[in-house]
Amino acid sequence: MEKKKEMVFITVIGEDKKGIVATVATYLYHQNINIIDINQRIMPDGCFVMSMFVDVCDASLNMEELSLGLEKIGHELAMSVQVQHENIFRMMHRI
Repeated sequence: MEKKKEMVFITVIGEDKKGIVATVATYLYHQNINIIDINQRIMPDGCFVMSMFVDVCDASLNMEELSLGLEKIGHELAMSVQVQHENIFRMMHRI
């Protein structure tokens, strides 16, 4: 029987620089988190925007630890990083 996926949205926003995707993806890899979908864009003003949809069902840490770890990475990159569980995201964005 296949394990049920537990999905989380991650957004990263800030000034574009080298290594953003690699840094976040490497961190997720080391936490046994699978990236299901990733989108990134550099806005005309140079602002980098990335959204990731990840499966945390096999993660080696809980949601609070994940949020704190990504917050630390955001601080190191001087970027804003948000982590939101799919259930909360859906409740906030329903019509």
